[in-house]
Order: sequence, then structure tokens, then C-alpha cells
Amino acid sequence: MPLKNDAAVTTEHLSRTFGARCAVDAVSLNVAAGEALALFGPNGAGKTTLLRMLAGLLRPTSGKASISGIQLPGGAEIRRRVGVISHQTLLYDALTARENIEFAARLYRVKDPRAAAETALERMRMTERADTPVRALSRGMKQRISIARAIVHDPFVILADEPYTGLDVLGARALTDLLLELRSAGAALILVTHSVDEGLSVATSAATMLRGRIERVEDRGAIEPLEYARRYHDLVAADG
Repeated sequence: MPLKNDAAVTTEHLSRTFGARCAVDAVSLNVAAGEALALFGPNGAGKTTLLRMLAGLLRPTSGKASISGIQLPGGAEIRRRVGVISHQTLLYDALTARENIEFAARLYRVKDPRAAAETALERMRMTERADTPVRALSRGMKQRISIARAIVHDPFVILADEPYTGLDVLGARALTDLLLELRSAGAALILVTHSVDEGLSVATSAATMLRGRIERVEDRGAIEPLEYARRYHDLVAADG
């Protein structure tokens, strides 16, 4: 893990268009190691497109961005430094939970894939279901396995797109504890969510994204959750 306060995620006027539509419009932000940005916004605001660019999965139309000093898109080197958590699990149903995670660990060239997979399972409290085929797991359990797979290589940056989707209370608690643990260890997090409570529970700062633009970034210590939630919903309603 990097030391806290090291630059982890930096963007400068980052934009992405699809034909005539501008999905991400000149976004500039910085998230340092040990920080977590909660990114709120309605559907279609550009949040997922932003995360896909930061993950090196989508090329920007203009502007630039870097992960731990490596310019995007960055290829395999970026992917080794980033863990992507999505609401889509994208697991191999015929494999067990453990096999899915071990397979990812091997792709990332983790030194001991078996041990890394076991640690990831423990962090998401799924050890007892490690040898269950994914097709036999509930939606929430699949999500927990997907999260474990995303952090098996001990990434420097976590990009989480609606990661609480499908999780029950135990799974949500495990995810929050994991994100706080990773942040404390020096990882940088960007968490996209519609839930103000979920986002603020792990954030060091919070932002709202509307029509491809970051409207504001606020320090978590200055935020009163109920007032922030009211302002956020009013802002989204006015934009709609």
C-alpha cells in the first residue's frame, strides 16, 4: 500500500463523449492515498463512465488522468493497481467461490493465490461457502464473492460502483468494514452510490455529479448527514 497523502487518483479536465452526448465533462479531482471520495448522482450523471476511464477500461475523449502517477489508460500496470467493485458480479457460475477468486489472483500474478483467496474470503466473511459453486449462491453472496475477488491483489486504488447492491445487513457490514480497513491501510477509494448513508459511512469527502460535471466536493467532517441528504435530493430534483 502507498503511504497516506501520496497522490493516488488525479484527473485534469477529463471528458468522454459518445457521439453528440457528453457523458463526463471536464472533471478535475484528486484523491490521495488514505482518502475516500463518495460520489453521488442520479442515473445518467456520468459516474460509471468516470470509473471506467479511471479503471483503464475506457479511453477519455480529452483531458488526462493518472493512477499512482501512471498515465491512463495504462494497460496492465493500471489494472494491477486498481480494484474494481461493481453491482454486476461477472463471476464464473461453474466454479466455486474460492476458484473464482484464485483465478483472479493468478491473473494478477499474486505470489500465493490460494492464501490470497483465503484472506479475501475471510474479509468478506464467506469462508464457510468457499467451496460452493457460484451458481448455488444467493445474489448477495455472489456480490460478496465479487468484492473479495476485486481486492485479492491488494490494490492501491478501489473503484466501487454501487457495491452494496444485493447485500444483506451482514454483507453490507462486511463491505463497510473492508472499505474502512483498506482506507486506513492507505488505499484510495472512489465510491459511487445513490445512498447518502452508505457513502458517508466510509468517506473522507463527498461530491455530487450531475450531467457529467462534479458540482461540489465537501470535506466529510463538515457534513451533517441529514442536511446533506436533503440538499442532495433537492439538487437532483431541481436538475431533473
